[in-house]
Amino acid sequence: MLRESLLPYSLRSGEVVPHFLGAADAPWLRALFDEFDRCVGRPQRDLDQRLSAPLSPPTPLGKWRLASEVLKRIVAHKATPPLKRKQTPRQARALLFGAAAHATLEISVWQTVATELKVSTEELSALLFADVPCEQKVAALPTELSLEELSLRANLALAQALLFRSSHVHISLYGNARAIVRHAHLRGLLCTVHASSQSESAELEISGPLALFHRTLLYGKTLSELLPLLAWCSRFRLRAECQLKSGGYALRLGSGDPIFPSIEPRRFDSKLEANFARDFARATLDWDLVREPEPIAAGRSLIFPDFELRHRNHPAKSWLLEIVGFWTPAYLDKKLAQYRAAKIERLILCIDENLACAASELPGHAHILRFRRRIDPQAVLSVIQ
Repeated sequence: MLRESLLPYSLRSGEVVPHFLGAADAPWLRALFDEFDRCVGRPQRDLDQRLSAPLSPPTPLGKWRLASEVLKRIVAHKATPPLKRKQTPRQARALLFGAAAHATLEISVWQTVATELKVSTEELSALLFADVPCEQKVAALPTELSLEELSLRANLALAQALLFRSSHVHISLYGNARAIVRHAHLRGLLCTVHASSQSESAELEISGPLALFHRTLLYGKTLSELLPLLAWCSRFRLRAECQLKSGGYALRLGSGDPIFPSIEPRRFDSKLEANFARDFARATLDWDLVREPEPIAAGRSLIFPDFELRHRNHPAKSWLLEIVGFWTPAYLDKKLAQYRAAKIERLILCIDENLACAASELPGHAHILRFRRRIDPQAVLSVIQ
């Protein structure tokens, strides 16, 4: 995680405002790319010396430091692989310095040690200090890396570093909330989820790393992994209480902030859902299938329906559709109890014929469609029309 001295931000009225990179920063980012290109194959210390101060064109110092550090970390992942043999720099130094203590000709020492390690003298020279960071050779930039992507990655690193210093995080999620909630639970974040009283959103309350007494580094990294996933929500709002060297400040992030998104979360939980989404889309042009609609309050818990069926010309005529396929008795009991408590109008439950569900167990207000292996989109359309 980035140290605070690398974070460009300002403090205003009790809030920390990150200085994100944008299109206006492209000229000096190009200069930064050029500096990396000219130092390819040179020791890292040469690049560090070149990057110690911004070059022309005029560059904001804080952003320059941030982008330089992020770019160095990207290049580190593209570093030249070590020799296939198992020689280590420590072994090479021990042999070379030991031989030098008893030899008179430097050339013969290099040749003798290189022969013993079964490498060339050039490979021995590269291996000798390969474990010293400042002596490692600068690798070439990834050819697919653009100025725009570097900007987004730097912005993400900035936001994650501030979130890493939080004691409490509140997130309002609109659309695709289930993927975020699932990730938070699977990764062991201390969070609670509830419905908003003012809007159709899922509200997450998460304890930040600074609220814990141990393992704050691991927990903080796990929390920061949640941030790029938020870009896949329809909308989100995040508020965190951050503890910086100068005191505590509020951090606010939301949809539209230029941060690098994660890879797209899995759209469907099963092949059955994916096939139904494809078949339904082909069967009608009047109804749209909305994946991961807004969560529904059911008592003290939330229901995350699989789909919303929304008429293109009459959005108010929407239906919710839930597929009950793979199951355990406890899961099925909980799922049906939630839908009975929610008393949702215009609800379709698609239930696998292999499930032993008695009519008395099903929500009385729901339309039940039994299926075997495949859900017939025409049967769904006959219900909603």
